[in-house]
Amino acid sequence: MTDTAAPAKLQWQLAKVVAVHDETPSAKTFRLALPAPLPHLAGQHYVVRLTAPDGYTASRSYSVASPPEPGGEIELTVERLEEGEVSTYLHDVVEVGDELEVRGPIGRWFVWNGDSPALLVGGGSGVVPLMAMLRLARRTGRSELLRVVVSARQPEDLYYRDELPGPETTIVYSRVAPPSWTRPAGRLRTDDIAGLIVPDATAYVCGSPAFADAASDLLVGAGVPVAQIRVERFGPTS
Repeated sequence: MTDTAAPAKLQWQLAKVVAVHDETPSAKTFRLALPAPLPHLAGQHYVVRLTAPDGYTASRSYSVASPPEPGGEIELTVERLEEGEVSTYLHDVVEVGDELEVRGPIGRWFVWNGDSPALLVGGGSGVVPLMAMLRLARRTGRSELLRVVVSARQPEDLYYRDELPGPETTIVYSRVAPPSWTRPAGRLRTDDIAGLIVPDATAYVCGSPAFADAASDLLVGAGVPVAQIRVERFGPTS
């Protein structure tokens, strides 16, 4: 994920894990209570740092899935990567009641303030920061500002499957679609997004580098100016 350098004023703090639940067979959402919370914007992320007894540290940035809300709690959705130092620890070891060292919120460019039209395009785990934006829009009664396109390999890989569907969202399955699905399985196409483009809307694209590049090309081909496209890429690390 890009833009991981935290501002100097942000301090590390120990957040308590207050809930953990599965999103997909390979992704979990961790709800954290922060002792010194700072207001976050939809689209920002936190760094999670692990420290071994010998002093070795490993850190990884994870997008906030929850919308800006009072109460000092945030949700981070984490995909388990087999070679990942941090994600495997979070999935295999961390339980409710544990503490995690975190720093954030971070990022000022890939954010949505909830008051302007936006087209959100996410692939796989790239839906996480977009979900914060969608939740914000629904909570504030501004869903008409958003159009959301999410691509998943197959139904069991769809994040937030019970919450994501709605009048704002279009779900595309790239490999296996449900039998009742009207769109055949396949990669994202221009006709999946062309009808959702609104003049002056900002497009937010998030996913793997390959997905982000392909989705950005589709948006440009559909007439979205490059200056109105914001891209966040997730790399295959920890």
